[in-house]
Amino acid sequence: MDTTSQAAVGLQLIDAGQTVTVRVPATSANLGPGYDSLGLALALHDTLTVESLETDELLFDLRGEGAETLPRDASHLVIRAMEAAFERLGFRHGGLKVTADNINPHGRGLGSSASAVVAAVSAANAMVPAESRRGQDWILQLTSELEGHPDNVAPAIFGGLALSWQDSDRYSSTSATVAGSVIPIVAVPDYELSTEAARALLPASVGHHAAAMNAGRAALLIHALTHKPEFLLAGTEDYLHQSYRAEAMRPSAALISALRTAGHAAVVSGAGPTVLVLADGEAEALAVVRFIEQFVDANTPDIGWRVLKLAVDVEGAKVEVHRR
Repeated sequence: MDTTSQAAVGLQLIDAGQTVTVRVPATSANLGPGYDSLGLALALHDTLTVESLETDELLFDLRGEGAETLPRDASHLVIRAMEAAFERLGFRHGGLKVTADNINPHGRGLGSSASAVVAAVSAANAMVPAESRRGQDWILQLTSELEGHPDNVAPAIFGGLALSWQDSDRYSSTSATVAGSVIPIVAVPDYELSTEAARALLPASVGHHAAAMNAGRAALLIHALTHKPEFLLAGTEDYLHQSYRAEAMRPSAALISALRTAGHAAVVSGAGPTVLVLADGEAEALAVVRFIEQFVDANTPDIGWRVLKLAVDVEGAKVEVHRR
């Protein structure tokens, strides 16, 4: 008996003839000082559709971002995350037809892997019988385990501003409502940076003074995002990670410095290299877009940038189920 067969012993086969569609937002983690704890859901959505088949084949249709480079077999992150979820629930899958429509850029600090994992686990959870399905907290636990931290998966699941923490091996998160005037703008460069490479640049420890300064800014940032956007610039000041990562994304670091000098709340989105700006109102949002376009044209002519004025996604992952 091979390893796959051994793993499947005792697992119930899911029913064929089901189609599940999951729409999941991109996310921006850290937001400056909220390292590995704060995340914001953005209105930029990937869509995953999974159909359970009568046959044992795996059909994978991948469109959009990553279509030229990502695998279309069982090694794909979506399949691996679905299999982990099915097994945790006591089930296994037969044949699957998977369609991934990817809008979220990969390797740019917008939570693409977290979005894939959340979509996959949510889809698997929806495909087991109703009495075996679990709630969003269970999805948070498994996706945080798969990702290693909850800062991106939490806003992808719940929407809005997610405040997440860990006690031993348990992950928790709560959501806060972002003030209506806050408008996220992202500047996405055409170069990638892996999360692993960005984390490798961080020191093993920081001083007590830096930690205390960072704690104060993180607390202020939550107040700024939810009630007092006029404090966004001060609230996004970071003392833990951005300066150490700057050498790996110099064009992004230069843009952030210029934006902050001009009075705009700019940070590294996740591990980078995307730049996130939290604008207060339409007037500032438009000014930020113009500023970015002019700056990159003058200073980084060899790098292509996509500048997107987005909204905060308040719904999180949305699941639709169709059964024959």
